[in-house]
Amino acid sequence: MTKADIVNEISKNTGIEKIMVQKTVEAFMESIKDSLAEGSNVYLRGFGSFIVKQRAEKTARNISKNTTIKIPAHKIPAFKPAKTFVNEVKSNVK
Repeated sequence: MTKADIVNEISKNTGIEKIMVQKTVEAFMESIKDSLAEGSNVYLRGFGSFIVKQRAEKTARNISKNTTIKIPAHKIPAFKPAKTFVNEVKSNVK
């Protein structure tokens, strides 16, 4: 499902114009990105949590040059679904 599909689905279910739904969806995503960029997690009860994870520094290999490189510690965005979300997905598996 794409962002356009989500916008169409919400518009069809609510009767709100697609352009307004698109602006709302984009504002929602932007606010989540801004919050994570500031280091704040976003919790949506019954859906899940958008969190910032810390990755430790590690050593990796560049196979083509046969050298080792250090990958510095960094933060990455992650999503952790709520238990009700996980259970619903599990129960609908065919």
